[in-house]
Amino acid sequence: MIEKVKGKKRVVEVSPKGRACIHASYNNIIVSITNEKGEVIAWSSGGKNDFKNAKKKNTPYAGQVVATDCAKLAIGYGVKSVDVFVKGTGTGREAAIRAIAEAGIEIVNIIDKTPIPHGGVRPSKRRRN
Repeated sequence: MIEKVKGKKRVVEVSPKGRACIHASYNNIIVSITNEKGEVIAWSSGGKNDFKNAKKKNTPYAGQVVATDCAKLAIGYGVKSVDVFVKGTGTGREAAIRAIAEAGIEIVNIIDKTPIPHGGVRPSKRRRN
C-alpha cells in the first residue's frame, strides 16, 4: 500500500501593510494580495467567481466582483493598506482598484507594471532581385 505523506501547511506572516497585484488580460482578471515579502495572503479570479466565459471575465463588473472578494478575505486576515501593482491591458483594471478602496483597504501607491515592447524583433533578410 502507498501511504500519502502529509506535509506541513504553509504559514504566511500577515502584516497590516501589503501589496495588491492586479493582472488584467483580455480574457480574465486575477487579483492577489500579498505581504511585503510577496507571499500570497488572498487571491481571486474571474473563474473563481462564476464568470464562465472570457466574454464576461474581462468586464469592469467582473473586475469589481473579483477585487471585492479578494479584499474581504485580506481584511479578515488583518491587511489595512496596500500598494497596488497593475499589469495588463484588460478592461477591469480601474474597477478593480476602486473596489479595493471601497472594501476598506487604504491604497498608498498605484504602480503600472504593464510590459511595453521596445526594440521589436529582428527584420527579415533583404529581398534579392
